[in-house]
Amino acid sequence: MCESFRALRSVLRARYRSGFRALLQRNQAPKYPDSSRRSSVTNSGAARPLEGVRVLDLTRVLAGPFATMILGDLGAEVIKVERPGGGDDTRTWGPPFVASESVYFLSVNRNKKSIAVDLKHRRGAEVIQQLAGVCDVLVENFLPGNLPQLGLGYAELSRINPGLVYCSVSGYGQTGPQARSPGYDSIASAVSGMMHITGPEDGEPVRPGVAMTDLATGLYAHGAVMAALLHRQKTGRGSHIDCNLLSAQVPLPVCDITSCFQVT
Repeated sequence: MCESFRALRSVLRARYRSGFRALLQRNQAPKYPDSSRRSSVTNSGAARPLEGVRVLDLTRVLAGPFATMILGDLGAEVIKVERPGGGDDTRTWGPPFVASESVYFLSVNRNKKSIAVDLKHRRGAEVIQQLAGVCDVLVENFLPGNLPQLGLGYAELSRINPGLVYCSVSGYGQTGPQARSPGYDSIASAVSGMMHITGPEDGEPVRPGVAMTDLATGLYAHGAVMAALLHRQKTGRGSHIDCNLLSAQVPLPVCDITSCFQVT
């Protein structure tokens, strides 16, 4: 099994290297998907709804990768950009591992191609700009303000590709007093009240058994990207999506929270 996995990975890497060179050489604006009705996703090989859509994935860990994985499941071509050397943080999270690959990493990064780019190097930033010029969607989860300093913010990349759908995933949004604060699932879960309604009624707040905040944010981000692609189909213009952990988590326990305000 391990040898088969290594052989498959070698074949995919070889194919992707040639495909990536061709992608940059084409250097053409993305084609918008047509508005014709598409078949549902089935096992019969029918076209998937996002086939022809290209996604540049600058995210890591869970919320962003989960969103881009769903886009890949729906047929999009997803190009994941990782830092040289270590790659996505979750590549080392385990056990369990399959050969040398983290199962955690594999569980939220299927259907993706991967390249390593040093965004802080001038040439690395240029590569991302070139890729953004031929992609339909860019998803990132850097600390707000960091990518614009590298010339990779929405304002800069939308001048290269006016139809680009640019989705920013953060802890507390792109503006406001907490914008520059790092976002973590556990903190957003606590601040939003989710931990307060989890666990024994008379006990301490309890973190949910799964990373609900990250996963919900990924689902919101994927839905927002789908809506932005539809908007672009109608207007020809891209969008900047501001998706954050706290805003995604606050609505989830709404039914439980509103029950506290019952009038007797």
